[in-house]
Amino acid sequence: MNQKVSVIIPTLNEEKLVERLLRQFDEQLRKSFDIELIVSDGGSVDRTIEICERYADKVVKKDNRFKQNISRGRNTGAWLSQGDVLIFLNADVIIADPHFLIGEAVRSVSEGNAALACRVQICKDEERIGDKLFHGFYNNYVRLINRIWIGMGRGECHIISRKAFFESGGYDESLAAGEDFELYHRLRKYGRVIFRNDLLVYESPRRYRKYGYARVFLDWAGNSLSVFFFKKSISSNWEAVR
Repeated sequence: MNQKVSVIIPTLNEEKLVERLLRQFDEQLRKSFDIELIVSDGGSVDRTIEICERYADKVVKKDNRFKQNISRGRNTGAWLSQGDVLIFLNADVIIADPHFLIGEAVRSVSEGNAALACRVQICKDEERIGDKLFHGFYNNYVRLINRIWIGMGRGECHIISRKAFFESGGYDESLAAGEDFELYHRLRKYGRVIFRNDLLVYESPRRYRKYGYARVFLDWAGNSLSVFFFKKSISSNWEAVR
């Protein structure tokens, strides 16, 4: 399982939270798994780039010739990567057990799987009962979608074989939302997509606190269905909540 790992983090004005994620990739972890850390920035005007340059091997700045969305940010990071295993993380997440998650990512790709989807919960120090109920439901929904051969991975953490990623064409940059669902659905053509309940990342509750779970879920569901049936997202722009 001697495979290089590329961790790709798209950012946009993430000075408040990105450092706590970057600090998880300490020297020991990076040497253990031959990790390169790539930040793909979407045009931050705060201290995000300054912070990321302290930790990342590569920090890619926005190309102003093109409209930026998270799909372009992820793809740009992937194009500059060298890893056999690509791990895409949102800047507001924390990995529950980095050694275990990355080790299992390497193992899965070594076994020929196309992608892994993992469980997501709210950061423990901010978690409420409503958070537990919603994410318990939604994690089981993602598990079900993968079992019925549709394919789905929550955007907070995508673990993808390099071979499958580039054969599939990567993220669809025409989609403002639902790009994670759309890619995982296509990845089924290139190998197994597996939901792993024992792989856990925590995310910030900031979007749920601002809009509430009902609206966020309806936005997710509407965009996913539109992408699945019509190959386009309902949302023309996915608002950044900071």
